[in-house]
Amino acid sequence: MPHFVQLWVYLTATPLFGLTATLVVYLLAQAAYSRLGNAPWANPVLWSVVVIAGCLLATGVDYPTYFAGAQFIHFLLGPAVVALAWPLWQRRAELRARYGRLLLAALLGGAAASGSALALGWAVGLPHDVVLSLAPKSVTAPVAMGIAEKIGGIPALSAVFAVLTGMIGALSGKYLFDALRIGTGPLGMAARGFALGTSAHGIGAARALHVNADAGAYAGLALGLQVVLAALLMPLVFRLL
Repeated sequence: MPHFVQLWVYLTATPLFGLTATLVVYLLAQAAYSRLGNAPWANPVLWSVVVIAGCLLATGVDYPTYFAGAQFIHFLLGPAVVALAWPLWQRRAELRARYGRLLLAALLGGAAASGSALALGWAVGLPHDVVLSLAPKSVTAPVAMGIAEKIGGIPALSAVFAVLTGMIGALSGKYLFDALRIGTGPLGMAARGFALGTSAHGIGAARALHVNADAGAYAGLALGLQVVLAALLMPLVFRLL
């Protein structure tokens, strides 16, 4: 037992700990996700977060030590987001034909996501800075943090709200779309993907890509539109208000 403790202390002190733990846990979660038929509740991102966070708490390993290794995967987030442009390029003709409706849908969807969060926050009496932190919840976390800083919110809290929003969207989207009787044909999957990317940003787009190529492409488009529109318009709107 003492030898195991010494080995554990040594491993957790090296950058390879965070990298190895993340890869192993995610691969196991992805395998379970596939065996369960890609069920929304078995989302590998969700269970990877739960398992890794639980392990860090149980073993007393602090987050900076874990991230010293996990940052190598974090670096790949940028190229992964850029790669979402390839499915859009393949569908450039239909996007060109629908650009007006897609832009309008992005504006209305982003306004609904932000407005409903603000209304709910005010209705339950949350502090002003917490309410403002809710506004960019449907924008990907790094951008949401920047927007929160500009409008008087709390950047770290906005990142938490953004991640929770993405998780909830990825878990509940299929059931909501089925309840609304949105079809699963090419047009229906495009609508599902665009809605998921609008409301649940990158985590929702990842879920859409797992399900259908059209849904994933339109989710990536919605994610990009929300980032641009929110970054440009949200600080301006709050400044005017």
